[in-house]
Amino acid sequence: MNWELDYLPDARKDIKNLDRSQQIIVEKAIKRVKNNPLPQDEGGYGKPLGNRHGTDLTNFLKIKLRGEGIRIVYKLIRTDTKMLVVVVGVREDEEVYELAQRRRFKYTI
Repeated sequence: MNWELDYLPDARKDIKNLDRSQQIIVEKAIKRVKNNPLPQDEGGYGKPLGNRHGTDLTNFLKIKLRGEGIRIVYKLIRTDTKMLVVVVGVREDEEVYELAQRRRFKYTI
């Protein structure tokens, strides 16, 4: 099943702020995950996030690009089979998750 892909405007900016080689890697990863963005316990690629370290990202998922040190946080909108990319960022402690939480409230997702 191929899911529809959408980005928060801020997530598009995140990708544009990466260098070109990182952009290509992120775009390929998102394209691959889009084919099966379900949580790992349902046979997909996404690792579920939760309520940790002061950020409540329950119902959000992440993928890690370890070689690049980049994390991608997304949410599945199952009624529409849509994958919404919330944040793409370099792995810096919990910064990506704090940013995802701020965007969650900013866009009420």
